[in-house]
Amino acid sequence: MTRQQVLDLYFMDARCKLIDLAAFLDRVDRGTGEADFRLGALQDSLKALTGSEPSRAEKVLLALSDPTVDPIGKALGKGAVGAWSGANVSKAIVP
Repeated sequence: MTRQQVLDLYFMDARCKLIDLAAFLDRVDRGTGEADFRLGALQDSLKALTGSEPSRAEKVLLALSDPTVDPIGKALGKGAVGAWSGANVSKAIVP
């Protein structure tokens, strides 16, 4: 596909997602209390979107993912939270 074709097909969807993300961040900013690790992980992943280097999706996924290689003995909660909290730091893979 040409860049023009990609823009024609996907621009409005990307625009909508970007506005939704901006609205989410505005709601977080208006909230009270301290944020947890998820906000930091999201902010780190947003840094991957700047510039024109390839593999942005991979960099975003890595910013949100658990880099450890050993499985944990027991889940800390009942469901996924979408970002890595930093547990098991000693076993993290260093790129």
